[in-house]
Amino acid sequence: MNTRSFAIFSGLGLSLFLSCLSGPHASPTTQATAANGQAASTEPRASLHQFVSSKNSRVLFQQASDIPMIDLAIEIDAGNRWDPQGLEGLASLTAQLAKAGVRSSANRPALGETEMGEAWADLAVEQSVGTSRDQVSMRFRFLSDPKVRDAAIALIARVLAEPAMADSVFERQRATSIAGLKESLSRPQTLATRALWQAMYQGHPYGALVTEASLQATSRDHLVAFHGFYWRPERMSIAIVGDIGLGDAKRLVESTQALLQSGISEKDQTLAALTGFRSSLGPAPQGGPSGSTINVDHPASQAHIWMGLPVLARHELDDYFALTLANHVLGGGGFVSRLTKEIREKRGMAYSVFSAVQPLAQTGPFFLGLQTQREQASQAVKVVNETLANFIAQGPSEEELVAAKKNLIGGFALRLDSNRKLIDNLAAINFYRLPANYLDTWTDRIDMVSREDVQNVLNQRLAGRGMVTVIVAGQPGS
Repeated sequence: MNTRSFAIFSGLGLSLFLSCLSGPHASPTTQATAANGQAASTEPRASLHQFVSSKNSRVLFQQASDIPMIDLAIEIDAGNRWDPQGLEGLASLTAQLAKAGVRSSANRPALGETEMGEAWADLAVEQSVGTSRDQVSMRFRFLSDPKVRDAAIALIARVLAEPAMADSVFERQRATSIAGLKESLSRPQTLATRALWQAMYQGHPYGALVTEASLQATSRDHLVAFHGFYWRPERMSIAIVGDIGLGDAKRLVESTQALLQSGISEKDQTLAALTGFRSSLGPAPQGGPSGSTINVDHPASQAHIWMGLPVLARHELDDYFALTLANHVLGGGGFVSRLTKEIREKRGMAYSVFSAVQPLAQTGPFFLGLQTQREQASQAVKVVNETLANFIAQGPSEEELVAAKKNLIGGFALRLDSNRKLIDNLAAINFYRLPANYLDTWTDRIDMVSREDVQNVLNQRLAGRGMVTVIVAGQPGS
């Protein structure tokens, strides 16, 4: 259902949280200036350009001429949160089939799945597609040579506007998805994350679960209708990094979208109404005053424990930086975090324990997770809750805060040291409508966070709110 690492079919795994604690990462050349009183720059770097296409897609372009390559990211507001009730998995299936062949149109011949693969290979284009709760993410990498570039863009334009959605490919992909789902439901981590998301987001699409029944109910016609309703240029954001000038970058975007139609056709509107497509969503739940515990029986040798609650949307930057530092001290900083000291070092209950924040377009969750022996699962949950409560009440020490800032700021060079990493950062900035100077001010914003700021965000976002707890394990002695 998904080919990208940041969103797996059944939920979110540990690898996600360890890789997205800080979101888009700051430039290693940006120095924190709060200490000497200098103000953060309010302008993006000179080489970063922001513009809007003729079909109303937001674009960020960063010229990078070190290698003769172009990285192109296309984010589409057509993620799993837009799946109609009873058709969960539709967004992912649509994205998978979009690149599996194009239909004939005008003087353009149809290309089947094999022919598409050969076309990508002939041009040496690296391409991938993945679906998360918020968006479809498409990535393309190709040579900047004009002949290769133009041919690649022509093919990408057809993928966006003319997917074949062949019956045979659809049937095979749906069967593969069902088989993958069945296999994943045998894994305790899958059961834990599915139960957690469903409990945290009751009544909201973030908590909807893909099931065998929802996949079986999905037809090729649903995919065609979903594509027509959601895969529109005004719902797309584009990021480009590579060996190309601004003028050519603008022409590249226009060529990419040349075959797309803005707005919704009457036919698509009719199909959307019949299928239950939505043009807007209600707010994500904020969580109640008390949490709940869900026990799931599984013959695993260890108990898999996940805890969480909705806390923060991606655009809420004032609290984002303080919460990022708080999370780093609590459980996002690896072996130096408080949770590691309490769970691993003092009590030997688990090899690793973590916390993470995943801001989304709507209110995203804060997580805690660990694995421990089944017999001590209840005790481990108690220690985690006590550690969290103490941290909310007291906040980090000054020493902890300074160390967290140093760690986060010092680590950015490794997270922004290639065009591929940069394109992912720009894609996230663009999709979530963050400021264009976000990368240039990130370290300044982190450095200016005070203990009071952290304490305030802990009180406002976490205090008095119970975590949903999921424990997947067999009965002791079973």
